[in-house]
Amino acid sequence: MSKLKAYRFPLILISSIIIGSIIGLIFGEKASVIKPFGDLFLNLLFMVVVPLVFFSITSAVANMDSMRRLGKIMGSMITIFIITGIIASVTMLVAVIIIPIGVGADIPLETPENVEALTLSNQLVSTFTVPDFVDLFSRKNMLALIVFSVLIGVATGLTGEAGKPFARFLESGSEVFMKIIQLIMYYAPIGLGAYFAALIGDFGGELISDYAQAFIVYYPVAFLYFAIGFTLYAFIAGGKKGVKRFWTNILTPAATALGTGSSFATLPVNLQAAKKIGVPKDIRETVLPLGATIHMDGSCLSSMLKIAFVFGVFNMEFNGISTFLTAIGISLMAGVVMSGIPGGGFIGEMVIVTFYGLPIQALPIISAIGVVVDPPATMVNATGDTVASMLVTRHLEGKDWMDEIVD
Repeated sequence: MSKLKAYRFPLILISSIIIGSIIGLIFGEKASVIKPFGDLFLNLLFMVVVPLVFFSITSAVANMDSMRRLGKIMGSMITIFIITGIIASVTMLVAVIIIPIGVGADIPLETPENVEALTLSNQLVSTFTVPDFVDLFSRKNMLALIVFSVLIGVATGLTGEAGKPFARFLESGSEVFMKIIQLIMYYAPIGLGAYFAALIGDFGGELISDYAQAFIVYYPVAFLYFAIGFTLYAFIAGGKKGVKRFWTNILTPAATALGTGSSFATLPVNLQAAKKIGVPKDIRETVLPLGATIHMDGSCLSSMLKIAFVFGVFNMEFNGISTFLTAIGISLMAGVVMSGIPGGGFIGEMVIVTFYGLPIQALPIISAIGVVVDPPATMVNATGDTVASMLVTRHLEGKDWMDEIVD
């Protein structure tokens, strides 16, 4: 009974998604009438994400014992992000080699309007900075907000005694916004059920059309990577106890990500899960917000799938070590630049089209794949951040980190 109680809320969320899916399948596009209930839940989460990210990162950095600690966290985090991204890309590469996709596909080619050319320098500037302070209050500029939050945290820590009252304010703000998330989650079963009903009602037909191949390959691979890969990562991070704590607490973030299609909407729930798992405050409040933007194993999986699919559509040879290594690199890059909001994969898709010199008509093809695979991709993206924070903690705190009491 105690184990069942621990899984009670995640099971309620999963049940609401299943019920919503059934409603979507039965009523089709008519199910969109209840979509506003899902939008309400998503908007509530997005409404609180910006201040939550600001307070969580600034308080974590400001209260670190030293800047050396921050450097260690960042170094370990980036290394783990890259390694797990490569593993995800290779996993999907093996899958599409075994089951070729896109071959013989009959997909109409439509040129999208108003496609702007992207340069690397402009992309970097607009990604990490904004021209005006008020622009930081938009979730479209999350990396810029994260950079600003880190600077505020560092400045607060370096100020010394005079900065301690402000540090306490930041920590208090972080706790207050986490409590707001707990209140919002009471509405989650209704919101997720309604959102998923509308999603299945609108796009259920796509899954039995020309994109069935992508669906058939991606969904099993994504769920297997989630179940097997993350279990392995959790075991490396904390042994059997790590696996148990991970699976006891990860289902709520997984269900939230699956239903909302947003890593940032899942971030508040992820922070709660990481705390219950035992990840220290400074690690979870640094790794998870950054991970919601630059650590996307699910996007690496989908990018590899898109590359293989578009190669098949244009009758290009998808074989050879150089082709595979290039695809892995592109998948990793696309996973890094993708935003953590619904539809944010467009920039990553532009990277794929631009790098391979594909005709612009390839963009709507891979964009449609993104729509089909978005729910499980987001689930893997979001929950991958949680297990990554466990791996960072294992590296920095040692093998016995799970035995310590976490604030």
